[in-house]
Amino acid sequence: MTVLEKTKQLLTNAPITGQDFETKIQNLLEGEYFRRLARYRHADFLLSLKYGMTFDEFIKQRVVRQKNYSWDSESDAMKWETAVSGIKTMERHLRELREAEYV
Repeated sequence: MTVLEKTKQLLTNAPITGQDFETKIQNLLEGEYFRRLARYRHADFLLSLKYGMTFDEFIKQRVVRQKNYSWDSESDAMKWETAVSGIKTMERHLRELREAEYV
């Protein structure tokens, strides 16, 4: 893999835990995955509070249909689906990153 000289300098001087580029890049990735995971979990939490149920219950109860396909319910359904999918994806990425550290 080729890394631009400027990028190498920035990584070398960055206040990131780790001595080598590989460790620094892994730490950057981990931080980004955790940031996104927190955002997705927050969205999931807020929508759970708003509707008083989990996303699975929201889908099973066909809340969007009950609300006559209102913009609010449709928009919330899309946001919620993105959040739930994002949680799974970020958790998978974090597992893969941790497994890669030991290889």
